[in-house]
Amino acid sequence: MANKPIEPPVPKEMLPRHIAIVMDGNGRWAKKRGMPRGYGHVQGARTFRRLLEYAHAIGIKYISFYAFSTENWRRPDDEVHGIMNLMRKYLKDAYNHFDLRTRFVLLGDETGFEPDLMKQFEDIQKDTDDFEVMTVGLAANYGSRREIAHAAQELAQLVKKGELEPEDITEELLAQHLYTHEMPDVDLLIRPGGEQRISNFLLWQCAYAEFYFCDTLWPDFDSKELDKAIIEFAKRTRRFGGL
Repeated sequence: MANKPIEPPVPKEMLPRHIAIVMDGNGRWAKKRGMPRGYGHVQGARTFRRLLEYAHAIGIKYISFYAFSTENWRRPDDEVHGIMNLMRKYLKDAYNHFDLRTRFVLLGDETGFEPDLMKQFEDIQKDTDDFEVMTVGLAANYGSRREIAHAAQELAQLVKKGELEPEDITEELLAQHLYTHEMPDVDLLIRPGGEQRISNFLLWQCAYAEFYFCDTLWPDFDSKELDKAIIEFAKRTRRFGGL
């Protein structure tokens, strides 16, 4: 796909700079087919790979995927184990796509993973750090409230050390301590699967994002569905509080 020219669904200047996607509906997709939930996650991982490549081809600069939340640890052990193995496989396969010059950034706490997976996250970030065509945020072991609290703790430590005055803490400074500090705010948040909430995903970064919800379950979400969301985004007028 990288070598095949693909025209975006709208003029390039109208594309969202940063798209965030809640990958929802894997389990329900599998259940509708009489299959275990793990089968849905496998199909969802394939959709993730296809959508990432398509976003790259049409010129999206930043894209973030909600892969695994801090609350998802409460799911059955076999389901969590299966998701972790899918992450291992994808991070390993990512090395086959280095020609895409795509940078990978973990949005979340890598210390919550088993040592081998934690090292995979560390390695992929280090090995793609100078790639510049597209940046992919992988939100894993992620919760936005925890992220904001962590940023506040870091700033509090600087105040405690006398390196920062409380009145010097600004929105911009706090944003520099978020997991997304090297990414712009979200322009378009997409949630397939029929739910209309953002589930503790990039709360700070979505302050002025446009939201797009659809009923399509994630394993069925394809390039045409992404085009629909982008076209809808391009129709909206973004005032950022102004007139």
